[in-house]
Amino acid sequence: MPHDTTVYAFPAVIEADIPADILEHDASMRALRHQIHAHPELAYEEFQTSDLVADRLAQWGYTVSRGIGGTGLVGTLKVGDSPRTVGLRADMDALPIQEATGKPYASQLAGKMHACGHDGHTATLLAAARHLAKTRNFDGTLHLIFQPAEEGLAGAKKMIEDGLFERFPCDAIFAYHNMPGFPTGKIGFRAGPAMASSDTVLIRVHGRGGHGSMPNDSVDPVLAASHIVLALQSIVSRNVDPRRMAVVTVGAIHGGDAPNVIPDSVELRLSVRAHTPQVREQLRDRIVEVVNAQAAVFGAHADIDYRWRYPALINDVAMTEFARQVALDWLGPQGLMEDFEPLTGSEDFSFMLEQCAGSYLIIGNGEGEGGCMVHNPHYDFNDALLPIGATYWTRLVERFLSLEQTA
Repeated sequence: MPHDTTVYAFPAVIEADIPADILEHDASMRALRHQIHAHPELAYEEFQTSDLVADRLAQWGYTVSRGIGGTGLVGTLKVGDSPRTVGLRADMDALPIQEATGKPYASQLAGKMHACGHDGHTATLLAAARHLAKTRNFDGTLHLIFQPAEEGLAGAKKMIEDGLFERFPCDAIFAYHNMPGFPTGKIGFRAGPAMASSDTVLIRVHGRGGHGSMPNDSVDPVLAASHIVLALQSIVSRNVDPRRMAVVTVGAIHGGDAPNVIPDSVELRLSVRAHTPQVREQLRDRIVEVVNAQAAVFGAHADIDYRWRYPALINDVAMTEFARQVALDWLGPQGLMEDFEPLTGSEDFSFMLEQCAGSYLIIGNGEGEGGCMVHNPHYDFNDALLPIGATYWTRLVERFLSLEQTA
């Protein structure tokens, strides 16, 4: 039965040049994505997903190495004699969210959901893996990295600590994320800082509790914490260069249980973000200074637990231009997002880019229904991206490990 290619049309490209082999197997790749979606697994619990990926890669002739960073794995395919290597990464973990899509393949596990599209990222890379193993139209070594625990628990860092790049050296590494709100299949690139760092700060303001009717006999940590919240907002507006991105958000305040009791302490929880290491460090220094100074004004003191989490994601300029040129040659300028701006969200692929030159790109997940933002119980990955993403990965690998470069 002929394959209906109209489902792959998107605003940027009238007739996307997708290999017939990828189209032929698209239904099975969609089914695989739906299978992963229906059985989501949280960070470091991706056992079934890892088994599924390993089984498929082995069937297609990849050498599979498992247990890297816990449930992470790498599929390796060497063709020819070139020493050149390239890595592609996909994340596998889900989120602790109750799904509300009503889709026939919706999560079968209460309180767990693929609400960020990692099921689609994994299926896309598998679709590319199958095609590349069949065509073998390159000369060099391909490493396909399937990573656990991207959602807040730094699976990329764990894989690196387990010797990822010592065991599987890469001349360059690439990854992508679907992006709701942008036209389906359009690809966006950003050299330099592309996503923000993400740090968490836990502040405990200590005072001296007492009766609410006699505040003079107490040191009120609620008052001190309130002034700290206000003072923290001055850091971005008055200390950070206005040409630089910075965010200091107080997302939670906890303290006290009764209206007539002054508590002993109050806890503040902060999210702190920046696009450069310099601003990231500046924010840390000023937060510590402001918190301690404001607490002292009211006779209180503060304990600060500053948790460095994900660094800023900084794309290599040369590798980003290379990746962009691959898309440009395939789709033309109409297939690319013009002037794609840096994002304030975070991504632990940043750890890999600290170790290896590469680039992180985005592919539009669609507007309308496809525009539902990630981390939302109504979100779903757009299956139309599977053949688009698989074709792009195929072209990137074949260009990077070009037979012409080693002829």
